Amino acid sequence: MTEVLIVGGGTVGLSAAVFLAHHGVQVHVVEREDGPQIHPRATGMGMRTMEMMREVGLDRAVNAVAVDMSAGNLGKISAETLAAAGLPSLPPGPARAQTNAAMPYTPGVIRGLCPQNRLDTVLLPAARERGAIVEYGAELVSLEQDGEGVTAHLSDGRTIRADYLVAADGVRSRVRSALGITTSGPGNLGEPLTNTLFHADLSELTGGRAFVNCNITHPDAPGLLMTIDNEKEWTFHTGGDVEPTPELIRTALGAPDLEIEILSTLRWRVRALVADRFADGRVFLVGDAAHVVPPLGAFGMNTGVADAHNLAWKLALVLRGEAGPALLDTYDAERRPVAQLTMEQAVLRLADPSLHWDPAQVEARAKAGAVNAPIVHLGYRYSSAAVIGPRPELPSTEDVALDLDGSPGSRVPHAWTAEGVSTLDLVRSRFTVLTTPEGDVWLDAAARLGLAAHTVALPEIPRGGALLVRPDGFIAWRAEDGTSGQLEANLARLLGRTGEDA
Repeated sequence: MTEVLIVGGGTVGLSAAVFLAHHGVQVHVVEREDGPQIHPRATGMGMRTMEMMREVGLDRAVNAVAVDMSAGNLGKISAETLAAAGLPSLPPGPARAQTNAAMPYTPGVIRGLCPQNRLDTVLLPAARERGAIVEYGAELVSLEQDGEGVTAHLSDGRTIRADYLVAADGVRSRVRSALGITTSGPGNLGEPLTNTLFHADLSELTGGRAFVNCNITHPDAPGLLMTIDNEKEWTFHTGGDVEPTPELIRTALGAPDLEIEILSTLRWRVRALVADRFADGRVFLVGDAAHVVPPLGAFGMNTGVADAHNLAWKLALVLRGEAGPALLDTYDAERRPVAQLTMEQAVLRLADPSLHWDPAQVEARAKAGAVNAPIVHLGYRYSSAAVIGPRPELPSTEDVALDLDGSPGSRVPHAWTAEGVSTLDLVRSRFTVLTTPEGDVWLDAAARLGLAAHTVALPEIPRGGALLVRPDGFIAWRAEDGTSGQLEANLARLLGRTGEDA
């Protein structure tokens, strides 16, 4: 018997294991593959994901395995071949310090790309160190659930009983199918593609210049070259009807004599789908099992990790008896609209990639209904029973800093305290009260309730007011003024421990 069984041990499943174990939950992960995958599907880590890694103490480890682009990054480039791009003669692009300086709204900085295969080398040991059981070569065959838990039958004949099950089993989720959960959205977009992972020393072609991807336009080898380690590990995406040979890759690179070692190939297709339900009884969908989005924008993996983060603290509180089961209903209410927004934004970028890659395309984004990428990653707002207060419209579709304004349902504003820590660090995965120097009434009320409380200089908190911040760093309630009894009543309401309005 375990508290939470996670089906799927990819990046999102391992993230869920880390977050749950961080909250003290017993976790068992089963993955049908024989071991961690060497072939990454995603490479970009968003700032919100890095904030989550910071919360569980993994930010330094993640930065250590990330591709070092601190000296400069050219982003997306295009050329007939990589050699024709003339990278050694180009300036290196914006340095990471410049990029970080342009993001004062987050402590979640990373030095470059972090492909899934690298990220998983951090997540897997972290999950196990925190007490999670992670097994490979074990596939879910079937499941049943009742009012007390979920019974999972595995391919090796074992049966695992859990209080709850989290499905992180990908695009073709067996769990989602078994539950009869349908999906909605545009579906397949374009023809099948082949993703080829290969080793080759491209240092003479890059001259040490870092880039995210290169659109190859050569008529005999069109495709997309993507950085994995910016040294010897790369992926090349081509049409599904094209045989991914070393000769094809040499043509795309413009290096006819280069030694190429193909390590792995994956067939895939651009899809845009969102599950019509993210939960069924005691079973919850996360990651690609819940939503599949086009890759442009690097939204997919990051949205899946955010699913797991949102769900983890809720499951932990319910399992400990500190919250009522109704709190779990807010997972679907909060994450499905975010997934829908993410899918729509990724689809818009497919039609016009400049909406994503060109920061100056403000008018074009507004006309197309696109929002700036940091808002997709970080600026969304939740509206559910776990948030008290109306959901206001986003103040900006371009400047995410304006959207992190202290409104209920938004991520708490980041600011560095006198102690050199972020206001997000003060939350520490628990309900926390943030107030101003005039907020003694809230400090006293928090102390009586056993809540962490801090005095901070945040302009988003009214003088004498307070923010009640959830364990995931989102604002549950904002007090302009009032009495201490409101804090207790609203906390009980948020946790589903009372049916009375506060």
